[in-house]
Amino acid sequence: MTETKLTRDDFLGYWVLTRQIDDRRAGQAAQFSGTARFTPHGAQGAVYDETGLLQLGSATPMKAERRYLYAFTEAGIVMRFADGRDFIQFDPGSGAEALHQCDPDTYRVVHDVSHWPQWQAVWTVTGSRKDYTMNSVWYRP
Repeated sequence: MTETKLTRDDFLGYWVLTRQIDDRRAGQAAQFSGTARFTPHGAQGAVYDETGLLQLGSATPMKAERRYLYAFTEAGIVMRFADGRDFIQFDPGSGAEALHQCDPDTYRVVHDVSHWPQWQAVWTVTGSRKDYTMNSVWYRP
């Protein structure tokens, strides 16, 4: 893992984003290809927007978008849903796992910034409704 403490400024701007999803419950794979952008929000925050095409199995690709709010603190990064509800908190330099419980499903994620400015997040989602792994990779264009 990186020894450098990443700040909001390190994340600001545009990123190319690729994502692989292995949905074990549905028995299919999906791919996302697009861009992400962090824009400043307040003194220590950023708005994260991603947009691109999602390919589910052999279906026609569809436009996909999502938004999160990020707060950069001394303890790490707090990630919130677009409506302000808490999602996860993580230290991007530690590689520590973050956890979000959304009964009946559990979301676990590990962020890896060891190849900065390329970074990735691997989500493992399990429970009675969901069972998938999602690997997202960001890099500068």
